Amino acid sequence: MTTTHPAESPGSGFATRVSRRGALTLAAALATGLAANGCSGAETRVRLGTAQPGGQFHEFASALAAAAATYSTIRIEPIVTEGSFTNLRLLARGEIDAALTLGDAAHAADRALAIGRVYECYVQLAVRPNSPIQHLVDLRGRRVDLGLIGSGSAATGERLLRTAGLVPGIDIAIEHRNLSAAVQALHRGEVDAILWGDEVPTPVFDEPTRLRLLDLAEWVAPMYARSGYPYDTVPVPPNTYPGSAAVDTVGVPTLLLASPALADHAVTSIAELLLDRGDLLVPSQTIGFQFLDRRWLVGTGQIPLHPAAAAHYRAGHG
Repeated sequence: MTTTHPAESPGSGFATRVSRRGALTLAAALATGLAANGCSGAETRVRLGTAQPGGQFHEFASALAAAAATYSTIRIEPIVTEGSFTNLRLLARGEIDAALTLGDAAHAADRALAIGRVYECYVQLAVRPNSPIQHLVDLRGRRVDLGLIGSGSAATGERLLRTAGLVPGIDIAIEHRNLSAAVQALHRGEVDAILWGDEVPTPVFDEPTRLRLLDLAEWVAPMYARSGYPYDTVPVPPNTYPGSAAVDTVGVPTLLLASPALADHAVTSIAELLLDRGDLLVPSQTIGFQFLDRRWLVGTGQIPLHPAAAAHYRAGHG
């Protein structure tokens, strides 16, 4: 559905080996082009921190990169990371130029500026269909996989457990895998439950997977009271996964943040893609759950909009 651009580790330089003569020739050509066209001839590269392939962060970033390659002068390079908190650290160190992060992770970030709110992340807590676990508090004494350390959903999951009076490492054993490995561990009986944050249905499940989701609606308000972050209550329809019942769960907005060093014209170009090419950025399986419009994009909560993004959303759009 989307064109995946190869992601590379921050700090690797993204360098391609060329001969000295080739480098000089390339430099001369670039100088000639810039002299003829001014700075408008130069492409701006934006390194965008995502998460692991198969999840919504990486899927969205790949779609945004494909849209930019066709409709913009900027070039977006998705960078594979562990998720929200890793992205925030890399952004603060200047190793990436933009970052996807859950809103509750960005809530504590310093000097964060948002390009927009891009979609809702659904926190999903699943057990085996025949499990005796019916409620969150039934996890006491059990083993739960919260996803990779450094991901926003792992931190949200730990906050959820603590809100329910379950102290990780004392009342409950915590493990950390990527989602594909966590699903396999659940079916092998190595863990009793898995938690992840993503779209519904989650695209990492390449084959029909039978899971039973726990309803988490009763914990949304207590999580807000505990953390000060206004979580959402979001519905998950029946048969989202084969045989799964309808539940309500915890929703967390996903934000696209910009480094303070990112040029205004790059921020404006990304905001333009979000607003005008949103139909290319919403996966077909989530249409009806996710959308991009001006009112949604500016709903970044306590994280202020980047001035360049705010100016674009205001200009010609009321």
